[in-house]
Amino acid sequence: MSKAKTISLTVGAFVAGALISLHIPALAEKEAKPGLPIDELRTFAEVYSAIKQGYVEPVEDKKMITNAISGMLSNLDPHSAYLDADAFKDLQVGTQGEFGGLGIEVGMEDGLVKVVSPIEDTPAYRAGVKAGDLIFKLDETPVKGLTLSEAVKKMRGKPKTPIKLSIIRKGETKPIELTLIREVIKVQSVKSKLVEPGYGWVRVTQFQENTIAELAKHVAGLYKDGNKLNGLVLDLRNDPGGLLHGAIGVSAAFLPPDVKVVSTDGRTEDAKQEFKARTQDYQRGTKEDPLKLLPVEAKNVPMVVLVNGGSASASEIVAGALQDHKRAVIVGTQTFGKGSVQSVLPLPGNTAIKLTTARYYTPSGRSIQAKGITPDIIVEESANGTAAGAAMRIREADLDRHLTNDRDKETPKAEPKPQAKTPAKSGKDKGGKEESEDELPPRLEYATKSDYQFQQALNLLKGLQIMQNKAQ
Repeated sequence: MSKAKTISLTVGAFVAGALISLHIPALAEKEAKPGLPIDELRTFAEVYSAIKQGYVEPVEDKKMITNAISGMLSNLDPHSAYLDADAFKDLQVGTQGEFGGLGIEVGMEDGLVKVVSPIEDTPAYRAGVKAGDLIFKLDETPVKGLTLSEAVKKMRGKPKTPIKLSIIRKGETKPIELTLIREVIKVQSVKSKLVEPGYGWVRVTQFQENTIAELAKHVAGLYKDGNKLNGLVLDLRNDPGGLLHGAIGVSAAFLPPDVKVVSTDGRTEDAKQEFKARTQDYQRGTKEDPLKLLPVEAKNVPMVVLVNGGSASASEIVAGALQDHKRAVIVGTQTFGKGSVQSVLPLPGNTAIKLTTARYYTPSGRSIQAKGITPDIIVEESANGTAAGAAMRIREADLDRHLTNDRDKETPKAEPKPQAKTPAKSGKDKGGKEESEDELPPRLEYATKSDYQFQQALNLLKGLQIMQNKAQ
């Protein structure tokens, strides 16, 4: 334990979760805890001895201890876990936005791997893997009996190697089998474009080491050649989270200096922290401010933030901060609701444990845990309502053993009334399946005419511009 000098915080989903070193004293260095439960440990020792002496096959001590540690953590909540050497390495590599695998954000449900969201431009995304899919077999290995870490490890592998996924999908009578070819997954953290004169779109797909600097570069690009923006859409849909300091920096890009962005609270003093829109809270390992290229006009440009059920953790920090400070209008659907903080404690042998140590709160003190961010204006994913894939999307509150929201009763927030929906025009496709005329395509191209939520955000910005002009 003495080699563990820092604890790191993670605020993303299982696969996208990433490290942020905050130089917090290691757990081993804290004051001594109360005495150990002797009776319970004696029972543990008796079970251990019984397995060693009587199990049908010999079991190595290392395997038994590792399984015991893994069981202790996995039974706490969905995000605490034991990380073997490979899983710990994958977690560290993931912060750089490049790793080998299929490109799926996953969780666990009833012993099966459940897809939270496929990552854009990856083998899973192109093959048509959808949010809500249940993976019950990996090649010929049943998922039942595997831990989430073991299942993820099987899905990852050398690029250009195949893997077969056997999937149960709601609405399908037979299992779906897909063969995917693993790739080096390079997640482009920030994307942008000038959708029309005066209106820009910036999308953060995942919060990585370079996200803050990339955001500044992309926003500066929208202002190049003397362009003036009348409105900006910050798109956080299906962004599963990532680095905490990335969320603070993205928030700081659009907020006044030194205002509160997020706070954390847990049982220890180290877990009680407050982060503000200031360089020292988001700068990591560089002498220069990563927001140095950001145009000053970005601080005041009218903004809409787009969110949905796939917007988790770091995304919710940004949306919550901009909402509480009334800097932007939040549009879309209820977010995922991951409001817990994980500390990563390195262990001998290049392993680690990922332990939930705190909850995080928006500037006004709201807890997002198991609730999420409620949009100011609810806009479903199509004119007829939520698309079929989105309806199956899981949220934090759906996960087994999820933490409760400790401040929900103290700070209730009324649910906005959803906009009126036009009745769907149903029919049958060539295969005889029921379909909706306005249902979203399987793979939505963001910020296009077919992107219903984006078009509504753009209309809102234009309406705000008209009102502003009348007021002048």
